[in-house]
Amino acid sequence: MPTYLTIARAAEAETEVKRSRFLCTLRRVEDEPAARGVVDALRREHWDARHHCSAFVLGPPHHRVERSSDDGEPAGTAGAPMLEVLRGHAGEGVSDVVAVVTRWFGGTLLGAGGLVRAYGDAVRAALDDAGTLRRALVREHLLALDHADAGRVESELRTRGVAVLDTTGGADVTLRLGVAPDQEDRLAHLVAELTGGAAETRVAGERWVDSLAT
Repeated sequence: MPTYLTIARAAEAETEVKRSRFLCTLRRVEDEPAARGVVDALRREHWDARHHCSAFVLGPPHHRVERSSDDGEPAGTAGAPMLEVLRGHAGEGVSDVVAVVTRWFGGTLLGAGGLVRAYGDAVRAALDDAGTLRRALVREHLLALDHADAGRVESELRTRGVAVLDTTGGADVTLRLGVAPDQEDRLAHLVAELTGGAAETRVAGERWVDSLAT
């Protein structure tokens, strides 16, 4: 089943190198406009800082969008090392995340090597606080049930490890279920068992869903 890692929660971490302050802000984002919106918001919030360097990674493996910005620091000393930390975190990298490191200059030049270490270390510190969770690609199935049966069937499906993504009401109650492609036969047998063969699911698409935090 295709999976990838993202951050479990938003986080901030501040480090200091030779009186320069480096504040890394991590946020989970779904697309490029949202990532750029985080950068813009922090630029307004910390208007007195000299640099707001950024890096973001979006999407599942093989379909990723990656960007970085040095925001006035010497080329390759800020955004690129930040991006490398995101790519390598936890051995496989994290996605759907933007990292912004805001720097207040402390009066001492750090040199190219010092900047690379400082920006990378700030992102590492924030990632340690953020933790990770795994996202998985699941097949969505819709299951229409009578109101009288919906609560029982939903409870039994949850108890047996089936992800209930949402429910909608109407003439019937419709459960939107998420299962790995190799678990679809098991789902069909469960539904048949729980409804006495009176109901079956229909495929409604695929989506990425959050799994376990670590």
